[in-house]
Amino acid sequence: MKSSRKPPVFIHNLNVKVHKIFKKPLTGDYAFKLLAATFASIIFLILGLMIYELIKGSQLSLQRFGIEFLIGTKWDPAISQVFGVLPLILGTLVTSAIALLIGVPISLCIGLALSEYAPKRFGFAISFLVELLAAVPSVIYGLWGIFTLIPFLRNNVYAYLQGILGFIPLFSGPIYGGGVLTGGIILAIMIIPTVSAVSRDVFSAVPNTQREAMISLGATKWETAKNVISYARSGVIGAIILGLGRAVGETMAITMVIGNKFQLLPSSLFDAWYTMSAIIANEFTEATYGLYVSALIEVGLVLFFVALIINVLARLVVWRSLKLVRGIARE
Repeated sequence: MKSSRKPPVFIHNLNVKVHKIFKKPLTGDYAFKLLAATFASIIFLILGLMIYELIKGSQLSLQRFGIEFLIGTKWDPAISQVFGVLPLILGTLVTSAIALLIGVPISLCIGLALSEYAPKRFGFAISFLVELLAAVPSVIYGLWGIFTLIPFLRNNVYAYLQGILGFIPLFSGPIYGGGVLTGGIILAIMIIPTVSAVSRDVFSAVPNTQREAMISLGATKWETAKNVISYARSGVIGAIILGLGRAVGETMAITMVIGNKFQLLPSSLFDAWYTMSAIIANEFTEATYGLYVSALIEVGLVLFFVALIINVLARLVVWRSLKLVRGIARE
């Protein structure tokens, strides 16, 4: 039996207004849909405010240098007051690429071992330890890099590596310990927990029917694992995107181990270099005039758009991968 009780007047008026605007009555489901859409739209608002504040703060630098800021190779705040960010962009991209080259294979192996090979109890314990690394603050990684990683690499790894590959310019020159390769290694260590955790979840989500089908055809364990990787390709790309985002935006750890030397190209992987996040962390408190502050804010703007472009391109790769997988499934 339906209740004859009428809703309060303000509820009735609100329902009438919503019906006039959206041409739909204000039901519970529709109200929840509007609320969810509102909160989702806040993301675009926050993103727009960030871009607005960065552009507003870098107005002096934008008006003074224009496109020259992106292709400039000189950073001289003391004398000529000229700022160029090209070496910083290259430093950020190179160290991130080194991190991916080192960290992604290790992370995929960890995820594959935990999902396909390790017993459940052992895999749970190792997963907990791996994910615990993601909770370590970046400054702790930086301190560990200074006092442990740099001396170990300088005395035990780099000298041996230079003895074998010293004829290649990338592995020649003096060895200081800190530098481009050290920065890439510490970034690789920092992205391993994220990429491996997501990869493990993606591999675990692959239906067992895929594994059973491969085994029934006489596939080995490794061949079955390769099929799992192929099936979860889009998820693996997503995991790599997350790791790349962590590497590009990392500040404290890379600042403490890369050497912080502004130059267009280092003489070798053992030489010092600079990244966009590192120069902001190092020099923002030392900026004593408006143009200097504006240039550092514009560095942050460039870093924001570099990260945005990388993520957009990566999402296009994921979309393309999903499209290919769906096309194969339909066939």
